[in-house]
Amino acid sequence: MHAFPVTLILAAPLVATLATVAEAADLQPRTVAAFDRYVRLTEERLQKGETFLWIDGLPEPRRQQARAQVHKSELVIERLTTKDGRREIDVPDGLIHHWIGTGFVEGVTVDQALMLLQSYNRHQQIYTPTVAASKLLAHDGDRYRFFLRFVMKKVITVVVNSEHDARFTRPGSDRADGWIASTRIAEVENAGTPEEREKPVGHDGGYLWRLNTYWRLQARDGGVYIQCESVSLTRGIPLGLGWVVGPFVTSIPRESLTFTLDTTRRELERVRR
Repeated sequence: MHAFPVTLILAAPLVATLATVAEAADLQPRTVAAFDRYVRLTEERLQKGETFLWIDGLPEPRRQQARAQVHKSELVIERLTTKDGRREIDVPDGLIHHWIGTGFVEGVTVDQALMLLQSYNRHQQIYTPTVAASKLLAHDGDRYRFFLRFVMKKVITVVVNSEHDARFTRPGSDRADGWIASTRIAEVENAGTPEEREKPVGHDGGYLWRLNTYWRLQARDGGVYIQCESVSLTRGIPLGLGWVVGPFVTSIPRESLTFTLDTTRRELERVRR
């Protein structure tokens, strides 16, 4: 008789609980309205910001520390919160995850960084395993529409199909902006099997309902600073199940941003060589 490892025995009820919880989330109109308000205020701050790069607006000595970190091929990642005046924005039945990160790549140009970000047909190779499939759907000047299949792992594996609109601008010869917003996100059930199907949009596990990313690139100090700010929306944490759902919905956004920035930095270093 074969004995099951203790870890598998303990994991079985946990996975079963997660599977049950994953069916219980519905995206409500009031949740979407709160996210849209949060995004609007965030974008107003980006447009009115006194500094182009976030690290340039940090108080001393934190600013010098951050610059030193990125020049040692490290990333600077921090959590942000957008407020309406002095008040935090309530998000009923949902959670907003707002992170920003900066890196630096010596010896490359803004054009090289833009070419990498806009190579949507190659994102499945560049950003594997987080991106399992990618495809450019439309391109008109500085506007792009593309498809990505994300794979998120944290005890269980969640797969989502997503479509996004991107708009790039060049506010100066030494810099570029890229604003990207999800237009459709659908969780995939039984991914990679003959039984694969999409769950109804907004009626799923709630592990990713919205995703906005804001890229900023600036040529300076012999290279390019790469900054990515992400604002995502997930389900709230059910009462009594924070130990199950909490680590997944709260840690994945930061880990995804870290992976994306680090992979972008490494790929640009490879291009430079």
